[in-house]
Amino acid sequence: MQLPIYQKSDINVVAPPNSPNAGADGASGNPETAGAVEPNTNGARGNYAVVSLGCPKNLVDTEQMLGRLDADGYRMVDSVEGADFVVVNTCAFIDSARDESMAAIDEMLTLKRDGKLRNVVVTGCLAERQQGKLLEDRPEIDALVGVFGRNDIVSVVDELYSGLEEQRTVFKPAAVNPLSDAVRSAVTPRHFAYLKISEGCDRLCTFCAIPKMRGKHFSKPIEQIVEEADRLGRSGVKEIVVVAQDTTYYGMDRYGKPRLNDLLKQLDRIESIDWVRLMYFYPMYIDDSLIDTIATARRIVPYIDMPLQHASDAMLKRMSRKTTRKLQTEIVRKLRERIDSLVMRTTMITGFPGETEDDFKQLMDFVEESQFENLGVFTYSVEDDTPAAKLPNRVDPEIANRRRDELMALQQSIAFEWNGSRVGGVEDVLIDAEMPEQEGVFIGRTRSEAPDVDGLVYVSQVSEESPVEIGQIRKCEIVASQGYDLAAAAID
Repeated sequence: MQLPIYQKSDINVVAPPNSPNAGADGASGNPETAGAVEPNTNGARGNYAVVSLGCPKNLVDTEQMLGRLDADGYRMVDSVEGADFVVVNTCAFIDSARDESMAAIDEMLTLKRDGKLRNVVVTGCLAERQQGKLLEDRPEIDALVGVFGRNDIVSVVDELYSGLEEQRTVFKPAAVNPLSDAVRSAVTPRHFAYLKISEGCDRLCTFCAIPKMRGKHFSKPIEQIVEEADRLGRSGVKEIVVVAQDTTYYGMDRYGKPRLNDLLKQLDRIESIDWVRLMYFYPMYIDDSLIDTIATARRIVPYIDMPLQHASDAMLKRMSRKTTRKLQTEIVRKLRERIDSLVMRTTMITGFPGETEDDFKQLMDFVEESQFENLGVFTYSVEDDTPAAKLPNRVDPEIANRRRDELMALQQSIAFEWNGSRVGGVEDVLIDAEMPEQEGVFIGRTRSEAPDVDGLVYVSQVSEESPVEIGQIRKCEIVASQGYDLAAAAID
């Protein structure tokens, strides 16, 4: 949960540990959450601010860089204008993400020109993807660090502080990156954390540039992941959100076969963790043993995020998704039959090159049949260095937007009806934050909602003798639904 600290623009600056703006429980940036060294609060080496953009995988990279900077004696502050330098960790997945990253960089460079900031360091996916062009277009950037150069962030900053006047760039291949996230300063609240199990992707989806930015699939060792999860649990994390570019492919590169099932069995044994949430499934390598593990686990919540992108065979083939509508229908059916109370999230793309009205109708029919509880829709974004950029029969953006709106209207009716059916029930709610200026009202999530992407539960404290606390998992009665969100009363 990243809070808007720097109020002069829409750019969200990550808050440091113990800051009043540091997250719901004041724990944002707490290095203990991930086992990082306690930061030097005297700012002996200098003050820095961080702008973190993009997905949870990128957020883990941000936390890893913060951990290294803190351990080296740099002090994180919650205002760019109070910093010596800023690290902008960028996203470059689609047009809107690139625009947001460019806007953040430009704003930081403006502050530098105004003398309010000494150095601007740009990291992450946009740095990896555009490299020389980014420096050519914005020569005031002091350093550019690619995705796999993140471990060198301290040496980059040290050189800037030593008086290096020329630009510094660090780009490394994925194979040399140990992917260790042990040294990490968390920017999520103390009670939940993202756990990245692999990097990169071997899929060759024609619309996606992630393999070009993040490299081929590279799995962490099971032992390393389990040790990291255990450390997170012992530091107070209640919910771990498992993330990767392709979660179900985990282990194929390292062990010669998918090992997600084995990993989940070990994560489920960690006593200090209450919830394990699964994100970014690909509809391959989901076999009966994996389903059984999820269905019988004590800590793995019945929630699966599985981005499917489309449901027309013609579109799936053009996207190189290596699946069909029939196979997708079958896997959704099997998951729902075997896992009690399963909640599913997916994402779809409208306006992909060659998408006809019939293709779109098939997508609408599939969504109505599948009754996904949570669903997001993107319109196709042309990525110049991907195969899809060369495909003929591009769809007019107005048509793509109209289809997106129609699909979301359908999904809205499904989601609202499902939320309404939950009224009167009792569910466990993980309390994330207190409502500003509303005493006794809190914001939380049930097992059915992932952080940042799904609806919220607004929890009222009914009795002062049984106070609601941030980070607590509390039984609540669902008393009302309003759109994607719920209202609940804490049970004594």
